[in-house]
Amino acid sequence: MNAELLKRCVRAMSEVDDGSLKLLCEKIVEEEAKKGHVKLAKQLSSLVSRAASQAKNNQAMKPLEGRSSRASHTSSTVFVTRLDHDQLRHDMVLDDAVEQRFQRVEKEFLARKRLANFGLQHAKKVLLYGLPGCGKTMGAERLAWSIGLPLIKVKLDALISSYFGESAANLRTVFEEAHKEPSVLFLDECDFIAKRRDSARDVGEVSRIVNTLLQLLEDYDAPGVLVAATNLNDLLDPALFRRFDEVFEIHQPGRVEIIKLLKMTLSAIPLDKHICWEALADQLLGASAAMTVKIAQQAAKEMVLLNIESCVRQDDIQRAIAQAYRQPKQ
Repeated sequence: MNAELLKRCVRAMSEVDDGSLKLLCEKIVEEEAKKGHVKLAKQLSSLVSRAASQAKNNQAMKPLEGRSSRASHTSSTVFVTRLDHDQLRHDMVLDDAVEQRFQRVEKEFLARKRLANFGLQHAKKVLLYGLPGCGKTMGAERLAWSIGLPLIKVKLDALISSYFGESAANLRTVFEEAHKEPSVLFLDECDFIAKRRDSARDVGEVSRIVNTLLQLLEDYDAPGVLVAATNLNDLLDPALFRRFDEVFEIHQPGRVEIIKLLKMTLSAIPLDKHICWEALADQLLGASAAMTVKIAQQAAKEMVLLNIESCVRQDDIQRAIAQAYRQPKQ
């Protein structure tokens, strides 16, 4: 057979997702090598390998199906990320009232069958709101970890397509995928599309997407839990709140929570026994949980970088605080 024609045949066969055709391609390569056509055999083998690599990449782009992410139909921007149970963060420091709200959602899910026996349904849709850095994303991860489900995180800003009508279709696809396996579907920064429909800046598309989201929330009956998060609750469409079973705010940490966050973050680091945690908490009052953790980590890294046997002292933490406040707050 003509070498060029043979290469075209092998290329066509190797691009088909069929195990028997792949074996046939490999057999052809082997036969050509036996005939002494070494150069041609190498070229054919390269074609088979390239096609296999392309098939693997295409499979990785299929909607979820156990993969870590999926891409928009109109761009390569990833808007869905999957985090399995062992990838989830779950150590949170919350005030007692908020901690009890989280535990209530977790307990209801774990007791869902017993609740169903009495005609009761567990909380399936949860809305978390609060200032940036307060722990909304970690809260979604903590819920998923506690009830033993993977987290499917949706980047709504990336989901929104510039092509008319496709944003709503993308949103529907995400909800359809959530019905295929128990998971925590996390809609991050939902204020991006869930603004009030009467907003003066609304150009039409946002209103259509909000209507789609409201309908999908109304009909949501997947085997897991849906969690949405927003920073600006006063800009949300009031109808959105009515779609959720639980709506609660994650507050900025108070003095007690700040001390717990500092100690937890520095738990593996030698500490000076004379640290006055209360004074540090007073300095950090008003800071977000994320900023508090970052300050503690910065103090710990400075000690490690000194490369001597030492411990973190109050001055180290105060320097980290001063440095953090010279930058935009988180």
